[in-house]
Amino acid sequence: MLKYRVLGRTGYEISEISFGAWAIGGSWGTVDDSESLDALRRAIELGINFIDTADVYGDGRSETLIAKVLADFPHDKIYVATKAGRRLDPHAADGYTAKNLRAFVERSLTNLGAETLDLLQLHCPPTDVYYTPTVFEALDGLVKAGKIRHYGVSVEKVEEGLKAIEYPNLASVQIIFNMFRQRPMEHFLSESQKRQVGVITRVPLASGLLTGKLNRDSVFADDDHRSFNRAGQAFDRGETFAGVDFERGLKAVDELKRLVPSGFSLTQMALRWILQFPEVSCAIPGAKRRSQVEDNVRASDMPKLSPETMQTVYEIYDEYVRSDVHHRW
Repeated sequence: MLKYRVLGRTGYEISEISFGAWAIGGSWGTVDDSESLDALRRAIELGINFIDTADVYGDGRSETLIAKVLADFPHDKIYVATKAGRRLDPHAADGYTAKNLRAFVERSLTNLGAETLDLLQLHCPPTDVYYTPTVFEALDGLVKAGKIRHYGVSVEKVEEGLKAIEYPNLASVQIIFNMFRQRPMEHFLSESQKRQVGVITRVPLASGLLTGKLNRDSVFADDDHRSFNRAGQAFDRGETFAGVDFERGLKAVDELKRLVPSGFSLTQMALRWILQFPEVSCAIPGAKRRSQVEDNVRASDMPKLSPETMQTVYEIYDEYVRSDVHHRW
């Protein structure tokens, strides 16, 4: 049965396994809108009540698909978090103005068919934005205007998250945290909890590496970021395979497969690992098909991983992954 956690000071009780809607927008190879709609409907049927998207996922495609599905569930409270900022060209700190942010919000409201956004997140802005109080004052203004209920940030680096939570009205931080990206557990998670800031964990399956379904012969479409962004050619390298070298990641996965408890899939073990941390509000694995949603949701009902398993995961990280990622993000 799907369990729920409170998202920081928002008071929202959200499903600890939620829905990441990047893949249904694009940049993950072929996407079929009918399959995407089916996956979203199945997620809600299973109790998922938090959907994370962004205005640039398919240039609004993801947001409009979500709006279609929400219309089928008029009596269910489904929280939708979207993001803003990456439409800037160039994507520079000085573009994060009150005028631009309001325009981005108005566009997302239209796409989602909403009067107010449940949660607006700055979409991995340049580091300088976190040191610009007027940006967060602009977000406060959008709250007062009734355009958004709460705001947060999506960050690339732990340091950005630690700076962001200094702003008193910040409700959430979205960050990459998984078995291949363990640095947030050192300091960030505890500091967020102290300040009642929700933690949304993205890339929980390391772009599919932690499903155990990829291998050295896996081929990715030209429009799949796992093909075109491995070295960070289009956006931060850490968003693709969590920044882990693909070959080294596969070796680590081979070791992790030996740890999978009876009755688990590797996907479920990877999600269960994240949920072991009470500071985490939710994980947002992506899904393009209902079968993926169903596999993800089962992780919420799985028993906790043993201390011995947790320790071995740390050791595998230290051997195969730490030197590549720990100092970068």
